[in-house]
This record gives sequence, C-alpha cells and structure tokens, in this order.
Amino acid sequence: MSDIDIEKDLSPERNDMENASSPVKCMTEEEEDLSKNTKKCERIIESVLFAAGHPVEYSRLADAMNISLSLCKKIISDYSEKYNADGELQRGIMMVMFPDSCQICTREEYGSYIRHALGIRRGGNLSNSSLEVLAIVAYNQPVTRAYIDTVRGVDSSYAVSSMCDKKLIEPCGRLDVPGRPMLYRTTDNFLRVFGLNSVSELPEIEVGDGDTVRAGDGESEQLTITDSEEA
Repeated sequence: MSDIDIEKDLSPERNDMENASSPVKCMTEEEEDLSKNTKKCERIIESVLFAAGHPVEYSRLADAMNISLSLCKKIISDYSEKYNADGELQRGIMMVMFPDSCQICTREEYGSYIRHALGIRRGGNLSNSSLEVLAIVAYNQPVTRAYIDTVRGVDSSYAVSSMCDKKLIEPCGRLDVPGRPMLYRTTDNFLRVFGLNSVSELPEIEVGDGDTVRAGDGESEQLTITDSEEA
C-alpha cells in the first residue's frame, strides 16, 4: 500500500477524532437562569440531597444552581413544607433543614422496618451521663468541659469525648481566659438525631424558683470566644 493510500485510510479516522474533540456549542447549567424556575430548582435540590445521603450546605446548592443564597434558602424552606406535608402523597422520607445545611432522611416511624429489611442492628441507647452532657451543652452552648463538670458535679471527660466521637457535640473555639479551655457546642448531627431544625425547638426547662430556660440562653453565651486552633 502506498503512502498516499495510508494517508487516505487514516484521514477519516483523524477527522472523526477532530470532530469528537471539537467543542459543542450548547447551554450549560451555569448559563441557564434558574432563578425564575422554582420547580426545576426543587427537583435539583431533591436529586442532590438524595444522591448525597448526608447534609448539604445551602451555599453549595446555591452555587450548583447559580442562584443567590437567600433565594436558595427560601426555595428549600417552601419546598420542605410541601415535601413533609401530611396527605395522600405522604412520603416515607422527609426534608430536614439545619442552620447551614439540609438533608433528606427517613421518617422515624419507619425505622424498625428499615432495620429489618436491611439487616441493620439497632445502636445502643445513650447513657444518662451522655444525655446530661448533651442537655448542658444544648441549653448553655458554647460551654467548657469544666462548666459541664461543675453542673454535673462529677468528671465528664469520658462522656464529652464519647459525644464528640458520635459527632453530637464538637469543639468550636477556646475561652479567652488563662489556659484557654476548649468550648463545645452541638452539631447538625445532634439536630438530625433528635429530629430538630434548630436548638430553639428544644422545650423550655424549669430551673430554680419556677424560672424557665430556653436553649441557647445560658450564661456562657456572654463569654469571649477565640478560634479553635490548638494552644
């Protein structure tokens, strides 16, 4: 076969490769204006949350749809009300909103069926000491471990460590006093586990002479906080 024949045989393949590598002009997601297409935004949000399987930040959803953060939150807030509404089309899953993120998760009443169908072993219940630590942190956050110890009257290092391992509380800075002790707060996982959108939904508790305390109204809110870098 001559050189000319070889060139002729290869030229169609080369042309195909060139055509395949050439850019195709089409509208991408970034170019599409979704700010006025609420229905499509709702479908995108649902698909992203379903695929993620964990909380997704509002900022990431807004960036994916190229819309403002405020509009994204409003769409999710309105959609979650419809999504979670009781009625003929009540779902076995629900959309949960957290302060900085949202998630699709199963409804609590179907937990036993899920565990049976998937062969999931039920996790152990939280101990009384763990629940005490969670309550102290939730109602007074951010708090130091020393504050927790004082309220409980016993050492709480193990319970605090256990709650951190379970991602129910987390370090959030250091108190600006000598020694710079670590401060702790509840997490989004805490809200998810207890079926809350925010700690403000926790019930009021009665203390002292009939006084009531709401979550987040503790004295430790007035403390000066620094960043969480190690001392």
